[in-house]
Amino acid sequence: MVLVRLLVLFLLHSYVVGMQPTQISQQASSPPRPSGEQTPLERDNLSFPWSRFRLPRYIIPLHYHILVHPNLTSLRFTGSVTIQIDVQNNTNWVVLHSKGLQISKATILDKNLAHLSDQVLPCLHNLAHEQIGIFSPRVLSSGEKYFLYIEFEAELAEGFRGFYKSTYRTSTGEIRTLASTHFEPTSARMAFPCFDEPSFKANFSVRIRRSSEYISLSNMPIVKSVEVDDGLLEDQYAASVKMSTYLVAFVICDFKSVTATTSSGVQVSVYADPWKGSQTHYALEAAVKMLDFYEDYFNIHYPLPKYDLIAIPDFESGAMENWGLTTYRESSLLFDPHLSSVSDKLWVTMVIGHELGHQWFGNLVTMNWWNDTWLNEGFARYMEYISVEATYPELKVEEDQLRTYFVAVAHDSLNSSRPISSPAENPTQIHEMFDTVSYDKGACILHMLRHFLAEDAFQSGLIRYLRKFSYQNAQNQDLWDSLANICSEEDFISGQHCYSREQAHKNSYILDSQHLDLTAIMNTWTMQKGVPLVIVNRAGPRLMLRQIRFLRTELPSDPLWSTLQQGYLWHIPLTYKTDTSSIIHRHLMTTHTDSVHIGEEVNWVKVNVDMTGYYVVHYEDGGWEEITKLLRENHTALSYKDRTHLIHNAFQLVTAGYLPLNKALDLIGYLHLETHTVPLLQALGYLEAIYHMIEKRRDVDLVQNFRMYILQFFRDVIDQQTWSDEGSVSTRRLRSNVLSLACHLNDPSCLDEAHSRFKDWLQSNGALKLPTDVAQTVYAVGAQDHHGWASLLHMYRTSSSPAQKDKILFALTNSRNTTKLYSLLDLGLEGEVIRPQDLSTLIYRVADNPRGHHIAWNFVKKNWSTLVQKFQLGSSTIQHIIIGTTGQFSYLEEYTEVKMFFESIREHASEVRSPQFALDNLQKNVRWMQRNLETLKNCLSEKKYS
Repeated sequence: MVLVRLLVLFLLHSYVVGMQPTQISQQASSPPRPSGEQTPLERDNLSFPWSRFRLPRYIIPLHYHILVHPNLTSLRFTGSVTIQIDVQNNTNWVVLHSKGLQISKATILDKNLAHLSDQVLPCLHNLAHEQIGIFSPRVLSSGEKYFLYIEFEAELAEGFRGFYKSTYRTSTGEIRTLASTHFEPTSARMAFPCFDEPSFKANFSVRIRRSSEYISLSNMPIVKSVEVDDGLLEDQYAASVKMSTYLVAFVICDFKSVTATTSSGVQVSVYADPWKGSQTHYALEAAVKMLDFYEDYFNIHYPLPKYDLIAIPDFESGAMENWGLTTYRESSLLFDPHLSSVSDKLWVTMVIGHELGHQWFGNLVTMNWWNDTWLNEGFARYMEYISVEATYPELKVEEDQLRTYFVAVAHDSLNSSRPISSPAENPTQIHEMFDTVSYDKGACILHMLRHFLAEDAFQSGLIRYLRKFSYQNAQNQDLWDSLANICSEEDFISGQHCYSREQAHKNSYILDSQHLDLTAIMNTWTMQKGVPLVIVNRAGPRLMLRQIRFLRTELPSDPLWSTLQQGYLWHIPLTYKTDTSSIIHRHLMTTHTDSVHIGEEVNWVKVNVDMTGYYVVHYEDGGWEEITKLLRENHTALSYKDRTHLIHNAFQLVTAGYLPLNKALDLIGYLHLETHTVPLLQALGYLEAIYHMIEKRRDVDLVQNFRMYILQFFRDVIDQQTWSDEGSVSTRRLRSNVLSLACHLNDPSCLDEAHSRFKDWLQSNGALKLPTDVAQTVYAVGAQDHHGWASLLHMYRTSSSPAQKDKILFALTNSRNTTKLYSLLDLGLEGEVIRPQDLSTLIYRVADNPRGHHIAWNFVKKNWSTLVQKFQLGSSTIQHIIIGTTGQFSYLEEYTEVKMFFESIREHASEVRSPQFALDNLQKNVRWMQRNLETLKNCLSEKKYS
């Protein structure tokens, strides 16, 4: 009987799912009308049947048939959706998501596409939960399948979510309109009624109606285009693989494309507006190359026949991984060989690598719920480094990877951080999950795990995870089980996803002769917030270890210290090396205190080799003096990553109050011997960050003295730079940063060269091509007088290069004329010259200007409601605006003012974490000044810069 029942279900499924899109839509969209006038059921006696944010599980969607018809003149769209549903429990209600859609008809049909009722079905709305409930007077029976049919219409959304409008300007100044989607995480419901949660995976068949001057794109290839009424064309797309609603995508535009094919036959196309076609070729090359890499690395074919990448002119984030149709901000996809710098090239390559990584991590296997967003984003962030390092080794992406660690630690060492796996129920909370913790910390713990388990074991574990949960949803535990070869009975019998127990033991990860509990280890990294600090002491032949929570705002003497430390313990995969051996020693630290034997003859020890572990290290009892001595006498005994790690740790420990500032400055004293760019850039970055805070304070002498200190400290490095695009990627990135800072610090030789080049460029009317590595610096210097600033603003309006526009915007915000800064912010709010997508960057950059930091903050306060309306409260844009405008305040009165503002908007601000994070960050700055300002003055005085 079981086989017979399965066969019947299979035949029913084939009958409905196997229909062509036109067949199902014609039968469902034009059902037989019942005789007599249709009278609505009484709604007054009905109340909304569901009270939670998350949908009930008694109805499962199987297949969506979507028809959308956007009108790019009226900026509205109409549509219908037929959803095949599987009913799990008897019910009269279907509850699903809808936001901002006007529902004109809703009906339910049985498996034979016959109406269950001869009356119009009531549709109730729960606006707070973005849900609709459709009432069926006839009970929907458990175990049966039905069709839910809904007609709807709405305006194309303003902003960047749902089904929204975008525009671009042609070379002749004409403004053209397109329509695009962005659904992650909770905005598919703005385009069509749906079960808008990641675990409700289904197949999607899409039809799009358009006029002939446009093209349409969706996840799958077009099966055919047919002419319908009024000369419209209808593009009918192949049914998709099983996927979540947030990955559905469609675009209607007049773009052009370039196309190539991967070695496995996948057609890859890059789309952009017709005037930017020359900037699409690099992205095409990179996408083909990396898609080949991923198929080989995962040993799992990309499951769709095509992969499109499209540059959307209005796009809030960097890119979106919609399966088969990834959408990008223009600056994240387009590369102009004449105007884009090597850093621009690296960025484009990394974003493409990130979105391609999502085609497996996120699309093929999806987190079960948004509390584990890191399973999508942490993996994609980490895989972008692996993929770029493998396909474009000349870009030296491993050097940039260190920045991920630094960003994560900076965020995670404030008390307002959160665990990687955190509760998130409503859309605002869900949006906040797309943050530094999910992306950067997620990538960091994966990097630590990869080195802890070894590359082969890590890779094979990922492949098991992806194969076992293909087209399904997964949780943290599923990943740990896959990496540890843990088998369910079913897996063990089938032999598909794991080894035998004997093989599993051999392939598991043995350290100190013990079989490790990977779940127990990794739960300490995903289920609690924060980053550990490992404190190291020498005691004869033993290295004494102690772990505590690393906090940059509290000291052991503070009243809250014990409370903030309580309950925190990590299982830390420690690594260390000494001068007596080239071996990297490993030790798993699972207790608050521990020790390892290193021997009496050891002169120095470096813990956290090559910065593979996610923890900060503090060397007590003269340990930092030993490290400083080693760097001065033989810095190449340590790798460039270890040297960079030491610089990072030292300055972080200064901020947290564990190390005096003068010791950190002593540590970097060796840099006149340094030849690798990464440690140089790290030290330069810390001095620059301190300078940016100092220059916003009311101490002119201190600013001048510190400026001279930095210029003399890096004098040789500055003088070695050429104003060209010559050299390796590392050399070119160093050049960009060093010359930018030198000119910002008013170095005469830097300013003279930049002025001269800007004058020549201006006189050539833009025909002269500036070296891309120094163009931003040249623009920034040129923007300091009125004529230069006005000329750059004109160039910003007319440039077709996203990379050039970004460099010019940086220069415009560097003006010392506050009137110009006010006007820029007004232009950004207006949204015509400076697009809304760039407003948060504009605000942040004005705030970075010593003459603009209060201007930017006052702008945010004044326009808070408008900004939240534009970008949504929990969005990463609002997070960046809040943190960016307050990030360099360092006076106690500034802290009080910011705190008062957030209290005044508590009704909204209390829903999100970013205001508290901004306050914690500001408190950190205040305490840094309290602890280190006098030390800094004394250091500068000793070096005779007073």
